[in-house]
Amino acid sequence: MRVAVRKERRPGERRVALLPLHIEPLVKAGFDVVIESGAGLAALASDDAYVQAGASVVDRTALAEADVLLHVRPLEPDDIAGLRQGIVTIGFATPSAEPDGVRALRDAGVTSFAMELVPRISRAQSMDALTSQALVAGYRCVLEAAMRLPRFFPLFMTAAGTIPPAKALILGAGVAGLQAIATAKRLGAVVEAYDVRPASADEVKSMGATFIKLELEAIEGTGGYAREMTEDRAKKQQELLTPYITKSDVLITTAAVPGRPAPQLVTRQMLEGMAPGSVVVDLAAESGGNVEGSVPGAVLDVNGVQLVGMADASSTMPVDASRLYGKNVTELLKLLVKEEKLDINLDDEVVAGACLTHDGAIKHEPTRQQIEGADS
Repeated sequence: MRVAVRKERRPGERRVALLPLHIEPLVKAGFDVVIESGAGLAALASDDAYVQAGASVVDRTALAEADVLLHVRPLEPDDIAGLRQGIVTIGFATPSAEPDGVRALRDAGVTSFAMELVPRISRAQSMDALTSQALVAGYRCVLEAAMRLPRFFPLFMTAAGTIPPAKALILGAGVAGLQAIATAKRLGAVVEAYDVRPASADEVKSMGATFIKLELEAIEGTGGYAREMTEDRAKKQQELLTPYITKSDVLITTAAVPGRPAPQLVTRQMLEGMAPGSVVVDLAAESGGNVEGSVPGAVLDVNGVQLVGMADASSTMPVDASRLYGKNVTELLKLLVKEEKLDINLDDEVVAGACLTHDGAIKHEPTRQQIEGADS
């Protein structure tokens, strides 16, 4: 069975679906692995390194003949048009934001598996790319803040005087938020965190941060994610969070609702009380933003406060992001193969949950309803 890895083409994307370290186990398991020339260069993996690991390096035209195509960012309609009917693709798809790509996958007869649809159950933890990439992104957000903050993160006691530690506030205590908390603590900041899910309090405290309790009802969604809140609740939450934001030197927002625009947690007015030189990093900028006015990939000045809209956060650390992602896609690939042949068993809850399109149909029900509703 031939497994192909494509070179990512979207601007800013530096990850690759497999690194050379992932190749040898696949070859030993009977896979014929081919890599598009240059696919791993941005992640510091040369074509020669892939060849030494047991893969073959090919040009772009050879990818279409593979049995399975691995990728990172969603395939665009033009990419999909060159694939043969029946090929299996594994990678991110962002179906709610890229319906044209889903339509193209369906119409081309491609069996596609979306990494963001992998069920969040114990058996699928090794395939959970949302978690692995959120870990990278949460770490990177703190580094962005630390580089831009015009003061130290840690406490320093010197003969010339004492420098107090920076105060960091993390909004959202999912994987990215918890990693941001841990990184900020390692750098010596005093960290507070808030999440709409009270169950997150113990995890926040285990990282050494203080959990902020607001007098609001809990919002718990499925799979451990938060769900959307009403407009009245959102306004009340903003009002209660403002004093905590005002006293912070660093604010990092990581809140997300799967398949929906990011919730706006912070308004421009809320930022006005922050001291000049403070830094705000919005990890959710690409999906609408937790902070009003944040722009992906841009750094804005808001009355002396730097507002950083993150873009391609995981891609800024492509080596380890690819290392983790490669493990995720490899584990899902193994689940689709039996006796060295593809076996798409939709009775398996992980396979069924991750399947986006199959046999000319959209299998993910929310996406099917969205697209068919728009087309009707």
